[in-house]
Amino acid sequence: MKMRFDAVLVVLVVASALGVISAQHQARKFYSELEREQVRARGLEVEWGQLQLEQSTWAAHARVEKLAREKLGMRPPAQGQVMVVEP
Repeated sequence: MKMRFDAVLVVLVVASALGVISAQHQARKFYSELEREQVRARGLEVEWGQLQLEQSTWAAHARVEKLAREKLGMRPPAQGQVMVVEP
């Protein structure tokens, strides 16, 4: 009977040790994945900042006005062509 009890305890200890090893492995794997995603997030933040800067450059009033004048031949309306619409 004692031998059977000892065998059960050994099996439980081995199972517990394997569970700890498995949990540590999974925790390391998740931590590694977390670090990869944090690096990716930092890269995306840098790209977002660059895109915002590019957008502000493309949408600058002076640039839009210059393109309207040069490429589209647009000019401000003459004094008599302006109509004010009241609500």
